Amino acid sequence: MHKLDDINERILRELSQDGRISNIELADRVGLSPSACLRRVQELERQGIITGYRAVLDRTKLGSGFVAYIGVGLNNHSKVSQEAFERAISRAPEVRECHNITGTIEYLLRIECADLPTYKAFHTDMLGALPQVNSITSYVVMGSPKDERA
Repeated sequence: MHKLDDINERILRELSQDGRISNIELADRVGLSPSACLRRVQELERQGIITGYRAVLDRTKLGSGFVAYIGVGLNNHSKVSQEAFERAISRAPEVRECHNITGTIEYLLRIECADLPTYKAFHTDMLGALPQVNSITSYVVMGSPKDERA
């Protein structure tokens, strides 16, 4: 675990909001010279605290604006079953996130696709066909008043 000072925390906050901010603008916002700011950003990258930069996409304009979260319970809690499920899910382009979680189910998936019929096909033909899957609970996203994912 890395202990961050106030300036590094401000750098990370600014970069989280706008990963394309210029070094000069970033330095101005956090109160550093451009060279000192660049050194800090490079050190945060070297330490693996900053792991990359991403573009935030408007999925609706790309034809995949239907979003659902799916809770998935497995019928077998073995490592082999989990690994098989994870391999299958990693090949599904509709699955944008897959989280192994605690609680009454094993996985929480974030799905993006074109529309409800496309989602139904994924639900039935891909997810429902996996032998490891015991239960599927869908939560369709109707709106996202706050979404800070990159």
